[in-house]
Amino acid sequence: MSGQPVPGWVPAARRQAQQPPAAPRLPFVVAGHAVGSVAEGVLDEIALTPGYSLPWLLSKKEHHGAAAWHLDAPAGDVTAALAALAQALRQAGRCGAWRDEQLAVCNAAGERIGTVERGAVRPLGLATQAVHLVGSAPDGRVWVQQRAFDKPTHPGKWDTLMGGMVSAADTLDTALERETWEEAGLRTSALHSVAHGGHVDFARPSSDGEGVGYMVERIDWFHATVPEGLVPENQDGEVERFELLPTAEVHARLARGEFTPEAALVLAGFYGW
Repeated sequence: MSGQPVPGWVPAARRQAQQPPAAPRLPFVVAGHAVGSVAEGVLDEIALTPGYSLPWLLSKKEHHGAAAWHLDAPAGDVTAALAALAQALRQAGRCGAWRDEQLAVCNAAGERIGTVERGAVRPLGLATQAVHLVGSAPDGRVWVQQRAFDKPTHPGKWDTLMGGMVSAADTLDTALERETWEEAGLRTSALHSVAHGGHVDFARPSSDGEGVGYMVERIDWFHATVPEGLVPENQDGEVERFELLPTAEVHARLARGEFTPEAALVLAGFYGW
């Protein structure tokens, strides 16, 4: 934990992490559960345009006294209904980068009601979960990665040792293990003192779907010591390079805005700010 005063960029970064939608959004209700939100006009394109025929009814009607978009699918068909809607969003150019990766869709109680393609979560304002790992050397320096320049979000920005999404097939622990291997070529069992450090919450506009997305995400972050002699090596092509930086250099790059917004706030938590 840092004994230094909180740097000026930290409060601003926290404000940026919590922003209202850039344009009006309507609640998105699936099988009777309010699970997200949609920018006005986006689902009108799909519901009213020939060619976007969905096997389940997509309609605008009241939910708790206010207008909302409803995808009326039986409880057992939620995943299939969301898959059809995701494809329609993709055809309409209103989807984020298509990943062929399923993420959990949960109701207000945190219960999973289905899964959906990752590229559709921001346009539909669905809550997601991610995991980050801050990796320190025994001498206190910190491992960081530069994101690949062809990444769909924040290309070339600096990041923690590992940051990735928790997929529908994951628990928090399995996501930590899988992503640490894929991004850094390290097994968590080979690291020392792996521990949960805290979490960071984001709710802010997203550029996905030509600017109609909204990001709602909880990031659980962990910290660990990378033993002497272990060097991160990317396995999935999503990292440009790794660097082992002294604390002062990490602080300087944070102050210059060279890290992703997510990594910046994770590192703020790590440094006790």
